[in-house]
Amino acid sequence: MIPFSYERATDPAAAARAAAQPGARLIAGGTNLLDLMKLQIEKPLHLVDISRLPLQHIEATPEGGLRIGAMVRNSDLAADLRIRRDYAVLSRALLAGASGQLRNMATTGGNLLQRTRCNYFYTPGLPCNKREPGTGCAAMQGVNRMNAVLGGSDQCIAVHPSDMAVAMRVLDAQVETVNAAGQRRVIPIADFHRLPGNTPQQEHNLAAGELITAVVLPPPVKGVQVYRKVRDRASYAFALVSVAALVERQDGRIVSARFALGGVAPKPWRVTAAEQALLADGAIDHAADVLLAGARGHGGNDFKIDLARRTLRATLVQA
Repeated sequence: MIPFSYERATDPAAAARAAAQPGARLIAGGTNLLDLMKLQIEKPLHLVDISRLPLQHIEATPEGGLRIGAMVRNSDLAADLRIRRDYAVLSRALLAGASGQLRNMATTGGNLLQRTRCNYFYTPGLPCNKREPGTGCAAMQGVNRMNAVLGGSDQCIAVHPSDMAVAMRVLDAQVETVNAAGQRRVIPIADFHRLPGNTPQQEHNLAAGELITAVVLPPPVKGVQVYRKVRDRASYAFALVSVAALVERQDGRIVSARFALGGVAPKPWRVTAAEQALLADGAIDHAADVLLAGARGHGGNDFKIDLARRTLRATLVQA
């Protein structure tokens, strides 16, 4: 066991200051970090426990949306009446993730920050640029059935595992943060996660010590909301492909549409031009062509491209 020190944070700014120190990591529910520590993939020297911070409430915003505290548990968020009524795609995405026991521990902020479940990232001793920059990406020529067909690079084809993040992307959520100096900022969910490029170890745009305090949903919009997840088994499995969609129709015509893919890229994959294509001619195949432009398989995951196309069609037809 690698020794580490521990402290319980008393307020968000103090937590950010503590987390900014070399070797420090934040811990909330711990559903991902503890596994990584056991495998010695994560080796923090100091843990900053934020589980008691007053960030556990879901509150209405003056604009008519909702502010979700970073410490709100996934199970509580999925069950909240306002979420089920006005943001059903988010509730369904949360219920599609993990198990009931894990949802009771996992938090909103932690869900956004969970790390990839790529087999090679989880296997010390095998090349992985995300775990050990410069060692290579074993998934390129290895077992890559679960890996990315969009947004990857020659350095990494790991997939972001969150179901919640895909729904948040369709809902145009914003992430509120605070840093060690007490300064606050708002990050659109579209800009929160990073593509790997040449720095696959950098998975998001938070600065060192920056702490998520809340996720803000805009006022609800009209339309039918659907979340569809294709996976190897009915529960406790990550997506091969998932689709979050929000579609509004009037007089039989689509007047607004939003959709994003999960399970296929290092971040939730949404392309505005694909939504515009669907509005322009109503052709789902055309929208899929735009959404999947540039998709590339690596042998074991070639099937994902066609699966994404068919899952998108099924989801949009349902919506």
